[in-house]
Amino acid sequence: MDTSAVTVRNHPDRQRYELLDGETVIGAADWVPFEGADGPQRIFYHTTVDDAYGGQGLASVLARRALDDTVGAGLVVVPVCPYIKTWLRKHPDHQQHTAPVRPEHLAAVPRQAQP
Repeated sequence: MDTSAVTVRNHPDRQRYELLDGETVIGAADWVPFEGADGPQRIFYHTTVDDAYGGQGLASVLARRALDDTVGAGLVVVPVCPYIKTWLRKHPDHQQHTAPVRPEHLAAVPRQAQP
């Protein structure tokens, strides 16, 4: 697959970044807005890429673009999602734009998405 044809868009009405192959959604990074003591935050709680597109580094593309866009909008990233947490450990240049996960963040995540 030619990954240069893959795009990422923020879909605020659905509170997620979508990974697209053409017009087909092949992955998503779900988020919820949160007003923290330090200002506006975006809690990322679930990231997925369709199995048919696995092993091509697309989850990393999705994470980078979603987090870059979030930081560019002046928001702090709260990494509840295990994939986003792992991605941030591998990309220390983004860690300065994160906040530690606190109980109030977990309470803000949709109930059906909680482990």
